Amino acid sequence: MALIAPPLALYVHMPWCVKKCPYCDFNSHGLRGEPPYAAYVDALLADLDADRTDFGSALHDRRIVSVFFGGGTPSLFAPELIARFLDGARTRLSFADHCEITLETNPGTVEHGRFDGYLDAGINRISFGIQSFDDDKLKRLGRIHSAAEAEAAVKSAQDAGVDNINLDLMYALPEQSLPGALADVDRAVALQPTHISHYQLTLEPNTAFAAHPPPLPDDDAAWTMQEACEVRLAEAGYAQYEISAYAKPDRQCEHNLNYWQFGDYLGIGAGAHGKVTDASRQQVLRRWKTRHPNAYLEAGGGLPRIGGHAEVTSAELPFEYMLNALRLIDGVPVGDFIARTGLPLDRIVAQVADGQRRGWLESDPERLATTPLGQRFLNDVIASFLA
Repeated sequence: MALIAPPLALYVHMPWCVKKCPYCDFNSHGLRGEPPYAAYVDALLADLDADRTDFGSALHDRRIVSVFFGGGTPSLFAPELIARFLDGARTRLSFADHCEITLETNPGTVEHGRFDGYLDAGINRISFGIQSFDDDKLKRLGRIHSAAEAEAAVKSAQDAGVDNINLDLMYALPEQSLPGALADVDRAVALQPTHISHYQLTLEPNTAFAAHPPPLPDDDAAWTMQEACEVRLAEAGYAQYEISAYAKPDRQCEHNLNYWQFGDYLGIGAGAHGKVTDASRQQVLRRWKTRHPNAYLEAGGGLPRIGGHAEVTSAELPFEYMLNALRLIDGVPVGDFIARTGLPLDRIVAQVADGQRRGWLESDPERLATTPLGQRFLNDVIASFLA
């Protein structure tokens, strides 16, 4: 069996936000004065140059299929700086035609009229971190925007000509009821985005919420919310294609699909993670960057920018693959497992058979896919593929 290089994407991490939300475990840093935005863009391009050199032939003749600016809050960066980065990236890498380029945006950090500038810079998809349309819930989540500001920001983007918009929503919020969760979905749908991400609030280690947990709905209540919201979204024309992702026809997020299909991605920026397949050496490589923005800036594209680097071993590959692929509602073709891990199917035949016996995996010889029961117990399904 031979590894075949999959599509290649680019993830760009922007580490600053106005303030740290109590549930957030991402590599984000609240503002303390004015960050060195322009210097950070220079560091991103230097990081990209160094990764291109380090990965060498593994990137030869490969085109970038999507770009994702995540954070933190990328919309703190002016459109001119986003344009400078994208112009620089295009001189270093080949971009596919109709490359999807997403900018994560906090409704509390955008200025009216700025979306024109982001469009001119090359952004063609905006992802809004809404989380809820209930002002009390937003306050408890530590968000800096109101429901009215969220709606105004989305409409401003639409008025500017952005026609590919995602809204992030959470459910099972502190003391949230089922009617409250459905009301959030209804207000999101009313704005007619092309994509809605809908995921459960969880208490992650090393967050303020983990240290001081708020009163959350229990597991049964959370599951009831998820099922009811899935129905409401389907009725509104949003098809679920991943555990927490819903889209209008042909509007799935290409960048995230690449993750879930075990595609490759360069990760640049403070704390960014990347995965690159080197087909010539039959290796799957992971690399992550140093987390603190100051240390990353000081590295200037040098070796200290790298927080770690490792090959994904053949023993780890089945779990790494399933961790992503089984999130997809329709699953993946069996042949993709072979092409993207370089492993024969007999490496997973026992786990697949056990999953089918438990009713977790579909009995389809052509696809690897979870059943509705398997989706509910997804963590257990994925864990079964651990070495």
